[in-house]
Amino acid sequence: MRNSAERGFTLIEIMVALAVFSLAVLALVRLESATVRGAGLIDETTAAQMVARNVALDALTEAQPPAPGRSNGSEVNGGRTWQWTRQISSTGEATVVRIDVAVANRRGQIVGRVMMVRPPSAATIVGVAS
Repeated sequence: MRNSAERGFTLIEIMVALAVFSLAVLALVRLESATVRGAGLIDETTAAQMVARNVALDALTEAQPPAPGRSNGSEVNGGRTWQWTRQISSTGEATVVRIDVAVANRRGQIVGRVMMVRPPSAATIVGVAS
């Protein structure tokens, strides 16, 4: 015989509580997967930016200003192969050039860019004798 003072949860109350709990767990799983995906994008972007800076600095530190034009190449960094495109553009000054570098991942998406301007005395500024 049950005492009328004793009360428990009904089946409906338990099912509602489980539904609310499962929705909260699903939201946390989605948040975690978005965080992991974001960390991967940050890693890829950081590595691509490093490649872009390296390619631009190569042009910046040459003894003579590079000739205007486009060049392509690849570089391995962080265990990945990156495709880069370097565009050298002339400015109003004969010895000042603009260096644009775009770096693509293996899927062909541009994930890193850098732009530098090479002043007339760039080679001596960074320690390369002209």
